[in-house]
Amino acid sequence: MIAYNPRDWFSFVFKLHKSDTIRRLFPLIILIGIYSGFIAFLELSFMQPDWRERLKNITTVHSLLGFVISLALVFRTNSAYDRWWEGRKLWGSLVNSSRNLAMKLNAILPANDEVNRKFFHRFIPVYAAVLNAHLRSEVTRLALDQREHPELAGLNKEKHLPNHVARLIIERVYRLYKDGVIKGDELITLNEQVQSLTDICGACERIKNTPIPFSYSLFIKKFIFFYVMTLPIGFVFSMGYFVIPVVAFVFYVLTSLELIAEEVEDPFGSDTNDLPLDKICENIKMHVAEII
Repeated sequence: MIAYNPRDWFSFVFKLHKSDTIRRLFPLIILIGIYSGFIAFLELSFMQPDWRERLKNITTVHSLLGFVISLALVFRTNSAYDRWWEGRKLWGSLVNSSRNLAMKLNAILPANDEVNRKFFHRFIPVYAAVLNAHLRSEVTRLALDQREHPELAGLNKEKHLPNHVARLIIERVYRLYKDGVIKGDELITLNEQVQSLTDICGACERIKNTPIPFSYSLFIKKFIFFYVMTLPIGFVFSMGYFVIPVVAFVFYVLTSLELIAEEVEDPFGSDTNDLPLDKICENIKMHVAEII
């Protein structure tokens, strides 16, 4: 995610960034301009006057459909941003849960219990790192020393790693309870904190695995395509060859909104506008190390 100053207008307007949609759409914009010029040449050079009068009325249809397409794109972008913001709130909750779990363990565990302190100092940040890789659909290969943590020897890295790490954490908590290191009320408190980690994972998976319905996304793309392709047919009589840059610009605006929505609706990737999960994982690791 890019950190920026929202008040720096001139930098936004006159500076191209690699995330700008114009870079991706530039070839299509050129093709749309060529298409519009071809339509304008045919209509202005060869079309009969009576047909010209009939096709002028198509602009009324575009005016009506413009309102409809604006509503569809507003709903599309709002839905995508809601998913992005919900993902940010979930990872904010993960930061808080990791801190709370570390603070409670730091208060409960004896000061000389280096083995268990080292275990939680290592595995609480590992859960965030594993969840990050899991949401990015990558095969996680953790650089963990199995000699220090023999529990990792039986960890199947091809399966659901966040569940495996959460299981190791809760198993260690219950072992401490059975050994008399922690009390029953402390077990309940720690159990709630570990459960919150799994709840956050499930909520993130819901966002990751449930995209915008296919029919809705397909309809918007077709709507934009046919709307733009028919624009020069009617407007060429009132705008002449100036319709070429106008149609190209309309195509750029409408398609850019759809592309931005597609990128934002999956906030757990590695694109420019995605959440800074790597930085959040580093912060969790740093904060847990300060506490325990």
